[in-house]
Amino acid sequence: MNKQIILLPGDGIGKEIMESAKYVLNTVASEFGHRFTFHSHAIGGDAIDQYGTPLPDDTINACEQADAILLGAVGGKKWEALPGNIRPEQGLLGIRKKLGLFANLRPIQGFAPLLHASPLKEEVVNGSDILIIRELTGGLYFGKPSERIKNGKAVVDTLYYERSEMERIVEKAFESARLRRKHLTSVDKANVLESSRLWREVVNEKSKEYPDVTVEHMLVDAGAMKLITAPTQFDVIVTENLFGDILSDEASVLTGSLGMLPSASIRSDGVGLYEPVHGSAPDIAGKGIANPLGMILSAALMLRHSLQMEEEANEIEEAVRACLEQGYHTADLSVKNGKQVGTKEMTEAVVENITTKSVSDSICSTYA
Repeated sequence: MNKQIILLPGDGIGKEIMESAKYVLNTVASEFGHRFTFHSHAIGGDAIDQYGTPLPDDTINACEQADAILLGAVGGKKWEALPGNIRPEQGLLGIRKKLGLFANLRPIQGFAPLLHASPLKEEVVNGSDILIIRELTGGLYFGKPSERIKNGKAVVDTLYYERSEMERIVEKAFESARLRRKHLTSVDKANVLESSRLWREVVNEKSKEYPDVTVEHMLVDAGAMKLITAPTQFDVIVTENLFGDILSDEASVLTGSLGMLPSASIRSDGVGLYEPVHGSAPDIAGKGIANPLGMILSAALMLRHSLQMEEEANEIEEAVRACLEQGYHTADLSVKNGKQVGTKEMTEAVVENITTKSVSDSICSTYA
């Protein structure tokens, strides 16, 4: 199987961790008989430096032809004071809009060797495995008008959703829940907001098409509390843009390391953009100490959701888990009695676990 993958390394540590993801993907392709063709393009601050814009037309055109897109990171202090209010982050927001990537997927899964670093007690967070699905292109962030009024003495922001926008994200959530533990929690504020009352109507209507999925409605304030007090009760959470932004950031700290978390922004046909949750970390760029695991896990997420390669995605995730259990960790992680390594060494450890497992599986198959 030949797939076209666009690489957007971006800024800071983006280039280093992108090389790690590419190495791991090439290993998987070799092990499973696939062919991945990679093309790199500029975005964010790197694109501003080269082309004067955070999102060049060449990058947009390439992404529109891709089977999937991997993004390293964008931003940094270098570009904070540019004239004309140009920011690297506009590249990320722009490509999401251009490609119609309406669904943000944020898996939150704990790795046992890292749970001791969680702000929660290990017995509370242990076993957490949550997928937060956030609507990404509508709601309060995009509604008009959004401006200061009355000579700057008042402001207005508009929360606007089309019913169709709600339907497509809710449908994505049901489909995702069906592939997991078949439990969907819909988060809203239906006791106050008209938009949330329509949201709840849509969820109830869609639930009739998925009788095998258990649906629970939860107000956002209760949901925020439950994420901290009882995170293991959640399977898939679906919510609108603002609530999803807040809850996904809250959930990101549960497992003890921001550097381990992947994310995806996708559309109905499966094309998506995949990136680690962490930032560009320009202070450590080029030092060879960046944690590549969030980027590598983002590549696994890409295999699963855009390329329908479930077995290959599982292989990468299990290799990452094995590395941590073997004690390997980068400087940002804390593994008891572990061995601290750099970006290259951690990547090689992941690859070694992939190839070792493949050899082991081959031997088992031969003598089965």
